[in-house]
Amino acid sequence: MGEDLSSLDMMLANSDGLSDEELIRIRGERVLGAAAILLHRQGDAETAAMAADVTSSHLIFSGEDSGGMEWYRAVLDVDPHLVPRYTEEVLQRISNAMRAATARDPWMRVMHIQVLPTIPEVSANWRKQLQSASGPQPTNQARRGRLEPQHPMDDGLHFTNKWEHAVYRVLKERQAALPDNDTIGILPLCAMRVRGHTYEPDLLITYRGRAGVIEIDGPHHKGRASDDKSRERLLRNAGVGYIDRLDVRDSTEKTEVEKFVTDFLKHLGG
Repeated sequence: MGEDLSSLDMMLANSDGLSDEELIRIRGERVLGAAAILLHRQGDAETAAMAADVTSSHLIFSGEDSGGMEWYRAVLDVDPHLVPRYTEEVLQRISNAMRAATARDPWMRVMHIQVLPTIPEVSANWRKQLQSASGPQPTNQARRGRLEPQHPMDDGLHFTNKWEHAVYRVLKERQAALPDNDTIGILPLCAMRVRGHTYEPDLLITYRGRAGVIEIDGPHHKGRASDDKSRERLLRNAGVGYIDRLDVRDSTEKTEVEKFVTDFLKHLGG
């Protein structure tokens, strides 16, 4: 979440010069961070990861009871495309953890939790910004990245999340290690039209006259196996020579990603 809990504690301890808006943000980050760590220690790594995916957290004052206890509404900003993943069940788990994180606080409690889409910064020339993003760009994902700069970017390429970016970096290292006359092409999030559908493979790789696709399943991947297989069949029918999926939950170390890339290129290159 950008700042560790100790630095947030120091900010709160020296809050005299902070604006109300800064205090709302810092308190929100502090409580959400403590809740995420608590969830992880309780064994709920998936919900902890979703808490970490929150762009910013704000605690907004809602009122106080007769005993002087202040009640707050937690507003969590997340990337617009992630909003549907924060179901009532997920929000309940985060809310319970936030309440536990403030249970020992003598003056505040979290009463309600709400998820809102992150609003991108709007400049005076927002119309041109939108027109440029909607124009003939390489991919829909890249257009989204241009409007929402919190998405990772490298070498002028846009990525939906940190996991895609991490795999790209390993592929880029492999690309640099291969000879000039036997190297690979890396196309992140390129829109591809197949019969009846437009898909955006996470990574399209070209190697030795063949094209392959790497799909990266993050910790919140909700795709059904039947849907994934149907998509892969359409891609193969359209000429994609090899398709493989990487589940980041099983590949937490860079060496594991490197092994996956080695195996992928071996199958793709024939």
